[in-house]
Amino acid sequence: MSGTCNSKASTAPPARWVRMGDSALKTSQLAMARYLRNPGQFPVPAGIEPRRMQIYERLVYNNIESFISGGFPVLRTLYDEEAWHTLVRAFVDQHRCHTPYFLEISQEFLQFLMQDYVLQENDPPFLAELAHYEWVELALDISEEVLPARVEVQDILAAVVRLSPLAWCLCYQFPVHRIGPAFRPVQASEPTYLVVYRDWADKVGFIELNAVTARLLELIRENTSGTAQTVLTSLAAELGQPPEQILPHGREQLGQLAAKGVIQVSIP
Repeated sequence: MSGTCNSKASTAPPARWVRMGDSALKTSQLAMARYLRNPGQFPVPAGIEPRRMQIYERLVYNNIESFISGGFPVLRTLYDEEAWHTLVRAFVDQHRCHTPYFLEISQEFLQFLMQDYVLQENDPPFLAELAHYEWVELALDISEEVLPARVEVQDILAAVVRLSPLAWCLCYQFPVHRIGPAFRPVQASEPTYLVVYRDWADKVGFIELNAVTARLLELIRENTSGTAQTVLTSLAAELGQPPEQILPHGREQLGQLAAKGVIQVSIP
């Protein structure tokens, strides 16, 4: 019995060896991470063949850059090669991702632009807003939410109206839906109201709204059981107008929004 115990004890490494091994592994991993994040500033970790490490670094960067370019196609067209890769390198070097999934890199890149990144001289002033708009389109495209079945009603004013789970009401300082290589505004203008949505054919689209319609959709988003007439009456009260001046146009507008899947209707 005692011999068996001694045999097991002799094959187990001392606790200090385990701790030293863990420490060395962590040091090696940190050195590798520093190099992968910024190969121009940090050397290849000791004990690793530079050629192999450089290949790995290019694979990691190209994968990240590919996902960002694919997720922000309009933004990509606004930068030349050098400026674009400088921006992506800044993200790789400075941002600490909170997810291991490649599909969520776009969200991490957006968080970097909105929270940590300081605009440089060659960056457009609408950088974060345009990135957010493009990310919303991507998020809706891949969302696992299911659009409720279409319901036909004779009079939408008598129906309960709710905002689709695949419709997002947005407000920007810049007209992000019009921005591209041929249109780059240099300063903010009047607020731009949009609703971005996914329809029953799983196609993502948008509608530019005026301030009143944007407020109407906000009231619908907050609505749980009120009919369309109730919601429009509340809007009329906010505007200081009699309901009869709003109801006819509101009925038509809500019908158009329901046809696109922006709002959902049900029989009370």
